[in-house]
Amino acid sequence: MPIILVTNDDGYRSEGVTSLADALRPLGDVTIVAPVEEASAAGHSLTLKRPLRLDRISDGLYSVDGTPTDCVNVAITQVLKRLPDMIVSGINKGWNLGDDVTYSGTVAGAMEGALLGVAGIAVSLRQTRGDYDFSYAARAAATLAAALFKHKLPPRTFLNVNVPKGEPKGMRVTVMAKRNHVTSVAERHDPKGRPYFWIEEGQNEWHPHDLSDYEVARDGYVSVTPLHPDLTAHHALADVERLFVEKEAGVR
Repeated sequence: MPIILVTNDDGYRSEGVTSLADALRPLGDVTIVAPVEEASAAGHSLTLKRPLRLDRISDGLYSVDGTPTDCVNVAITQVLKRLPDMIVSGINKGWNLGDDVTYSGTVAGAMEGALLGVAGIAVSLRQTRGDYDFSYAARAAATLAAALFKHKLPPRTFLNVNVPKGEPKGMRVTVMAKRNHVTSVAERHDPKGRPYFWIEEGQNEWHPHDLSDYEVARDGYVSVTPLHPDLTAHHALADVERLFVEKEAGVR
């Protein structure tokens, strides 16, 4: 039976990770290893300057006082004692679309799997003010996981999945959206008059693109974007080569 590792960045108490694990159990032996506390916007970070604690909460459920990437590595070395057959991260309370994947702890959990040669899926659900209904997102994740067991992706590739609120109209393959992002940093003062700062969402203007994850998810479809950790700007290699040629010519 396949071994499936489930993690998230909302913490092991989140209903999203429980719903996800329940949906995946018909496909394999599921183990949850998730952060003790919320680790949103942790990105693909490792904890290197302090020790990590692993606690067994119940059968098949463990917590780590670190990031999602920490959880994956501790799970593999200390809990599973082997690589899993798949890593599924989520279900995140709020989309991880476009450029935001660089900040996302949810996406980082699946990315760590890709770096280790393990199939990975990151799953996020549109943010809502009321109670979250994770059922459709969990079902979409299970459908894609079953498909990945039959049809493997290229090496070091994983899926970033974003699900609309309510019943989706279907699934669409998408590309990462782009946006003009301006971060807002608010200055406030403590009772002693010392300044402190909150980083907040600022201006967000998404570039229109019919196949972008933002447009597709906003239109009510499940967005499925294949990602990989390779950040090389392949289209810019020739431009960089030209820089060296011009520099060498100037030296001569």
